Amino acid sequence: MTNSCSKEAIILYKLHFLNKEISSKFEGCTGVSQSRLELLRHLYQVDEMSQKELQKEINIDNAAITRHLKQLEANGMILRRKKPSDNRITLVSLTDYGRQKISFYQEEKKRFVTSMLKDFCEEERELLLDMLNRIQNSIKEI
Repeated sequence: MTNSCSKEAIILYKLHFLNKEISSKFEGCTGVSQSRLELLRHLYQVDEMSQKELQKEINIDNAAITRHLKQLEANGMILRRKKPSDNRITLVSLTDYGRQKISFYQEEKKRFVTSMLKDFCEEERELLLDMLNRIQNSIKEI
């Protein structure tokens, strides 16, 4: 970034770059993307749910949920089946292996976040969270 950029443009660039870098490092450290971990976390809380409900819960598009679920199914972490009373609905559940792995992923996530925020005191973390929430609220209003 050059000096000709406004502070606001630099902030936008930094947020974009941090998002990409955090996603990449998170997956490298934990072995799973944040999106897949969120998906697994939702499934962990229920016995089974429809693919459509899961898609709405984690707020991703149809192609992305299908891609994630195919990969997780190939890795033996989830099962998908058609609802007997309505063949158009796909039901999704965690396998026993998926339930075991989610605990591991959660611990890795905790270590990652601790490392990422190690140079921030509690007050700074609260301030950062407040600022991020304000940015998120502003974006919703656009």
